[in-house]
Amino acid sequence: MDLRNIAIIAHVDHGKTTLVDELLKQSGTYRDNQTTTERAMDSNDLERERGITILAKATSVEWRGLRINIVDTPGHADFGGEVERILSMVDGVVLLVDAAEGPMPQTKFVTSKALALGLRPIVVLNKVDKPDAEPDRALDECFDLFANLDATEEQLDFPHLYASGRSGWCDAELDGPRENLDALFDMVVKHVPAPKQIATRDEPFRMLATTLSADPFIGRILTGRVESGTLKAGETVKALHADGSLIETFRCTKILAFRGLGQQPIELAEAGDIVTLAGMTKATVADSIVATSVTEALPAQPIDPPTITVTFGINDSPLAGRDGKKVQSRVIRERLMKEAESNVAIKISDTPGGEAFEVAGRGELQMGVLIENMRREGFELSVSRPQVLFQTIDGKRCEPIEEVTIDVDDEYSGAVIEKMTGTRKGELIEMKQNSGKTRIVAHVPSRGLIGYHGEFLTDTRGTGVMNRVFHEWAPHKGPIPGRRAGVLISMENGTSVSYALWKLEDRGKFFIGAQEAVYQGMIIGEHARENDLEVNPLKGKQLTNVRASGTDEAVRLTTPVTLTLEQAIAYIDDDELVEVTPLVVRMRKRHLDPIERKRNAKKN
Repeated sequence: MDLRNIAIIAHVDHGKTTLVDELLKQSGTYRDNQTTTERAMDSNDLERERGITILAKATSVEWRGLRINIVDTPGHADFGGEVERILSMVDGVVLLVDAAEGPMPQTKFVTSKALALGLRPIVVLNKVDKPDAEPDRALDECFDLFANLDATEEQLDFPHLYASGRSGWCDAELDGPRENLDALFDMVVKHVPAPKQIATRDEPFRMLATTLSADPFIGRILTGRVESGTLKAGETVKALHADGSLIETFRCTKILAFRGLGQQPIELAEAGDIVTLAGMTKATVADSIVATSVTEALPAQPIDPPTITVTFGINDSPLAGRDGKKVQSRVIRERLMKEAESNVAIKISDTPGGEAFEVAGRGELQMGVLIENMRREGFELSVSRPQVLFQTIDGKRCEPIEEVTIDVDDEYSGAVIEKMTGTRKGELIEMKQNSGKTRIVAHVPSRGLIGYHGEFLTDTRGTGVMNRVFHEWAPHKGPIPGRRAGVLISMENGTSVSYALWKLEDRGKFFIGAQEAVYQGMIIGEHARENDLEVNPLKGKQLTNVRASGTDEAVRLTTPVTLTLEQAIAYIDDDELVEVTPLVVRMRKRHLDPIERKRNAKKN
């Protein structure tokens, strides 16, 4: 059967997964009476809740006697490790651009990777039926973007289509019939070349592993594109490192191929197809699976280095072990090592005491997703504030700089620019105004962006949109001030009392309500001043034997501020930790005992 391999790339929320849904429906992948879910490709709970794609996933559709393998990729730069490798197993990309927003930072990030690999994109201007859509402007911006990314003449001559993924139509002309997605299928068949590998069927088997996952029934499974040759289920193959050294020799127990939304076992894997192999115990992402006669590994894409690190430790608070079952450092270490195996953008290292582990990754979102997954699995952890990783380049200490693109209403642009270029040591690159909106592009140190997102939403009354992507390593920009306010710390163990909190309300805002478990050293609120303050949230009302009409005042508490997991991690200071359990997220001081805290502060 004739084959095409394509990836769908786009910025977050530009409609990739919704478009794939429609492609599956219109190609006859679903039976007429089959129940389907919206965004079928976003299969895990976190993806559905957050409305983002975290893991790249493949599917396959048949169109007029031709098989098209489609890979849906994440839009967030935090999961860029996935995108870079996916692009090496396809022959074409469909670049989806929102007709109102135009190309965005992540569009630029993914497109630069695709152009560098020599792929020729098909540009689809999506959501053209939105009231504020400007497809012509978006198309011009796409051309400028390609030119800025040093595209070749052939890549600059890209075909473009107009579409509405949600309504299920795509046309070559803006005022076309708007009936179905045939124009997109036809363009893929015409514009994307068949895999070059099909010509190499007679050579020995070679495949580069691009994603790793685990199946509860068949164990470790690796997915990739067959570069040459064929492989039958049951044959013996070997896995090689990038330098050609042998990892292991194993019998390929099962070959699975994407057919519609599911994977089906097949007897023979052929050159050009995207398949999943089972049977290996050590081979991982970026390794080559080859026939026993082959001695050289396939070239693999280098992975961008991590930019931030977070320390994961055991939960040693007085309330440890109440909610979660997995609390030992050995169990946490095993889980993190398993994560590092399948997620190549994460690096794990042990700390000297052995009680905690340094986890290095691409960004706060990636870390937040990992911690959220672990707490749902029953883990209890203590997590430190994210720290930026530094590199020494030409004898200078360099830090990661991110390109931040912000879209805000004109009235809030002043506050945003002041924060970006002032306290956060950013550099304004460009500023464009267009019908009441301002687009600001700045280069800001990653350190300055840790914890900024919540502040940004407050400054823009929740209307601003901020996107960031790694730009370069640059010399250290000097100190950046952290959180300005101090915190309110509990000085007792027990259960909070509404009367005590009510009496303390003028001291600041609280993160807890009445009748909640607290302990000495736990952060229960934000102080109205810059210093930390120890308070007693357990103090009840002194009862007297004289009762008068004005004695009992009604206690009305202000609703406490509830921080999400990511907000709590961004909020804490270097001497504080976030305690994460399956049921609650608490903040605490690293040293719970006040005397030990003072001693440590003096030392530092």
